[in-house]
Amino acid sequence: MSHNSLPKDLDLSFLLDIADGSNEFIVESIQMFMQQTPELLQMIATGIAAGDWTTVSSASHKLKPNLGFFGMPISQATIQEVEIMAKGGAQDPELLKQKFSEVQAILEENLISLAKIKAEKETQL
Repeated sequence: MSHNSLPKDLDLSFLLDIADGSNEFIVESIQMFMQQTPELLQMIATGIAAGDWTTVSSASHKLKPNLGFFGMPISQATIQEVEIMAKGGAQDPELLKQKFSEVQAILEENLISLAKIKAEKETQL
């Protein structure tokens, strides 16, 4: 998947609804996501490289609800596929690796977008 064809998979409407106008809540939520997501992505990447499907499955499982919270249904569905494939012993490790690479690229782009949103909200505190 080329960088230009990445789906825009970020809808903060749920976060904005529950924040009820609190920029502090939005900033803190984004900050937590920005700390956890790269760590979980690294765990998955390391697990894939080592063929450690338990780690891949566990880290994918931990990442999934965060993606839902931040309105990323495409990424959430893809990481669930990665989790299911890993739980099944990764019968096709190349397909698992491909799916992970796709979702990783989307999430890295979304982290950049979230950093900009966070900076904007911080100026309003």
